[in-house]
Amino acid sequence: MSIAARFLRRDPAEVEPWAETCGQIRPLIEEHDGAAAEVHHVEIHDAKLHYHAKTDEIYYVIDGQGTMVLDDDQIELHKGVVVYVPRGMRHKAVGDLTVLTVCIPRGVLNDVHELE
Repeated sequence: MSIAARFLRRDPAEVEPWAETCGQIRPLIEEHDGAAAEVHHVEIHDAKLHYHAKTDEIYYVIDGQGTMVLDDDQIELHKGVVVYVPRGMRHKAVGDLTVLTVCIPRGVLNDVHELE
């Protein structure tokens, strides 16, 4: 995306998913797009515990239910829940969930530190 671009549109149905730490990811706004953040559509199936050293994440649960481990805490997740995960916090989602993640700043895919 060039600076002159007015907007960017991507349909998750048109993006081929691939496996990563949390499950199947469809990058909707990627680092190379030049936006202030990245946005990913993720189908989570019992993610691995991990953290990001330089990236904050916001999870919005589109569908499903489960739990999320956040350092030593565990919270319930279900459709409509929003969770802010600051950089450095160990986290993973457990269950079958579809989420939209907003990652600030961009570059999260090079900032995944798996712990299991």
